[in-house]
Amino acid sequence: MILKGKITMEKKIEQYDVVIIGGGAASLTAGIYCGRAKLKTLIIEKTLVGGLATYTNKIENYPGFPDGATGLGLMDLFHKQAKKFGVDFKLTDVKAVSLEGDIKKVETFRNVYEAKAVIIGSGGKPRLTGAKNEELYLYDKGISFCATCDAAANSGKTVMVIGSGDAAIEEGIFLTKFADKVIVSVMHDNGKMDCNEIAKAQALSNPKMEFLWNTVVDGFEGDERLNTVVLKNVKTGESLPVQVDSCFLFIGYLPNTELFQGVLTTNRGGYLITNERMETNLPGVYAIGDVRDKFLKQVATAVGDGAVAGYGAERYLSESDIFKKQVMNEGNPSLVYIYNAVDTYSRELLPLFKDFEQSHSDVRVSCIDIYKSDGIAKRLGVGQGPCALWIKDNQIQEKLEGKITPVEINRICR
Repeated sequence: MILKGKITMEKKIEQYDVVIIGGGAASLTAGIYCGRAKLKTLIIEKTLVGGLATYTNKIENYPGFPDGATGLGLMDLFHKQAKKFGVDFKLTDVKAVSLEGDIKKVETFRNVYEAKAVIIGSGGKPRLTGAKNEELYLYDKGISFCATCDAAANSGKTVMVIGSGDAAIEEGIFLTKFADKVIVSVMHDNGKMDCNEIAKAQALSNPKMEFLWNTVVDGFEGDERLNTVVLKNVKTGESLPVQVDSCFLFIGYLPNTELFQGVLTTNRGGYLITNERMETNLPGVYAIGDVRDKFLKQVATAVGDGAVAGYGAERYLSESDIFKKQVMNEGNPSLVYIYNAVDTYSRELLPLFKDFEQSHSDVRVSCIDIYKSDGIAKRLGVGQGPCALWIKDNQIQEKLEGKITPVEINRICR
């Protein structure tokens, strides 16, 4: 059993078809898809349903809202829609997971939730500076982490960007389309940055961008909202208060994947690796949203991830039932034909298996089209058709590939 943390079986056990870890935009979308498919679905969120998007004052790049929407308002709509389709919600923290096998386990403080599929949308958190008073001005109080989300709200204003990597400089350049001035705090010597040379040249030549070299954040000041960032010169120790309307931190991002380290495949940054179907390296386990390795982290892309995973989980559960009852035939003799409906030769062989079925009433015959879905074929270790398998006692006894004839079918079915 692949186990992360300690599963305490004395806790109350509840069964679900799908358990979704995290309650952000991706998870809520996955919940909508699973709930609409009549799957018993649970979303577990540690703090606030809607995730980081709820802290965004205004979202103007999500389709369908020409006047924009508040992050909290948009996520509230997602939440209501998921509840409409019968999705359950638990506001608690996940303590441990066991993700291998047909039944996965997700443990919280009071419960162990058993599920046939698990979708991980645990998101992540921006790396903070650790400077004084930082926690007082996070998100809608002046410190932001998303220029795409909050740039328009800073039209005509003065903003500061902390960092000099690709994200910091490219987002800083984007901010100049709205703000009157973008002040960039860089910890390196004059002219040295961590970004690529093209972005560096564009930033240095941008008349709206000003650079404060050899500086790091020492503190944040303001009343109810941030109005001053106090920088410190790393060489002289001199303190430099800078008046701004907002401050954007681009010093890294930390995915919430501690529970899955050593269990699921991650990249060097700790993000979960999936294929285009949101599948991880374990069957029935999916990763979506900001927790997975992806090009763009936005509400719109999170929704796409959730839709794919929700549909994938429904398909996985449906195929699991077919695999157990029909393909494996619960240990009884079974002849399985894997074919591709767009392949002429594969289609021409179908009558052979229909004839075999009519003359062998004691054998279940299943014809599986991999053009529609290759999930069952993958479980059988078949990459492509045509392929015939003789299964008995829940084991593949014989496999027939290439030229398939009535004589060969009868030969393997013994």
